[in-house]
Amino acid sequence: MHLTLTNSQKWKQLFNILLPILVTQLALSAMTFFDTNMSGHFSSADLAGVAIGVSLWVPVQTGLNGILMAITPIVSQLVGAQRKDKVSYYVIQALWLSLTLSMIVLIAGIFLVKPILHGMNLELRVHNVALYYLCAMAFGIAPLFAYTVLRSFMDALGQTRFTMTITLMSLPINVLLNYLLIYGNWGFPRLGGVGSGVATAVTYWIVMLVTGIIAHRGRIFAEYGVFSKIYCIAASAWKELIKIGVPIGFAIFFETAVFAAVTLFMSSYNTATIAAHQAAMNFATTLYMIPLSICMALTILVGYEAGAGRSRDAKIYSVMGISSAIGLSLITAVVLVIWGEQVARVYSTDPQVIQLAQHFLLYAIFFQISDAIATPTQGALRGYKDVNSAFLITFLAYWVIGLPVGYIIARWTSFGPYGYWIGLITGLAAGAVALLFRLLVVQRRFAEKKRHAEAV
Repeated sequence: MHLTLTNSQKWKQLFNILLPILVTQLALSAMTFFDTNMSGHFSSADLAGVAIGVSLWVPVQTGLNGILMAITPIVSQLVGAQRKDKVSYYVIQALWLSLTLSMIVLIAGIFLVKPILHGMNLELRVHNVALYYLCAMAFGIAPLFAYTVLRSFMDALGQTRFTMTITLMSLPINVLLNYLLIYGNWGFPRLGGVGSGVATAVTYWIVMLVTGIIAHRGRIFAEYGVFSKIYCIAASAWKELIKIGVPIGFAIFFETAVFAAVTLFMSSYNTATIAAHQAAMNFATTLYMIPLSICMALTILVGYEAGAGRSRDAKIYSVMGISSAIGLSLITAVVLVIWGEQVARVYSTDPQVIQLAQHFLLYAIFFQISDAIATPTQGALRGYKDVNSAFLITFLAYWVIGLPVGYIIARWTSFGPYGYWIGLITGLAAGAVALLFRLLVVQRRFAEKKRHAEAV
């Protein structure tokens, strides 16, 4: 990452950082996809068990990963301010925090997982697969959280191609281990869906170790001396990490959890409607990787420019990122209008499911446009270390506006199941407007603060 003087240089740096992040996010999503898909080829009970395990684990994982992602704006601002000597200190503190969070999750899981699964009244086989899948995944929590810290450190330096390469390496390893442990090939135990949990946990350990070695010995990262000194836990550093990270984590959790809630409400409709909803939601989630990746790139670039006190450059990156996301969302909208039926056929051969999924995909168009504004805007705000506002806005947008509006429309109008999507779109749109307004306020205050400092 370096100082850019022209807009063309800024566009080049934005895409150099963005494209590896996008590939990384798609690869991480593919890992969960292969866990579910390969378990489904073993048996329907294993598919259901893994799907339940994933649905319980993902909101927790994404929320806590969000807390640890606080290291990204901290490091990017330190680098922008030419305070590289403090980077290793904060990375080590974040690693201690990641270990502590993993221990909390493990202890909570011991007491909560069984009661939750018992309360779901599952078939015995499905219950056991979900339980032991989560038990297997538990062994990968500590390395996953440590990897999140190290990845965020690398990304904050603009070296996103390293984490892309590591994540791409992990995908075939995960698929191979699934092949061995789910189906019992080459003399390995035949574990079914539980094997996908073991495979993923082992993959997390491999990825964490590789990332750690590169962070320590890699030519680009060696100057930061991340592991040259192991610092003791410092309350002041933890306070800063938690102050920034907790709102980020909760904002991500609120977003992932609300979609899980909608899926739960959808269970009251017939099988075709549920299947169509899941198909459209899966495709929309895949498209969401675009604004999410732009969000992460903006956190890095805006943080770097804000740390250097270059308010104009930080603002330009924000405009570039948000406008790129909007432009790409309009392209995906055209794709869904023209090829919506073909997309639906990827997920099902049932004519009823295909027809229903097409309708859901039309609503997904408005999802993409709202996400294109809201998600990158959150990334820019994180670059300024302004995280509490986004946390409050996402909570209000999804849980106070989106879900209640969707429930009312679905239950008391002729829209039926589409009402939940209309509610979420309404919440997303309200959140996008509020976040954009907040970004303008933060940018103005930042510029005024800089002018005041220069005047003094």
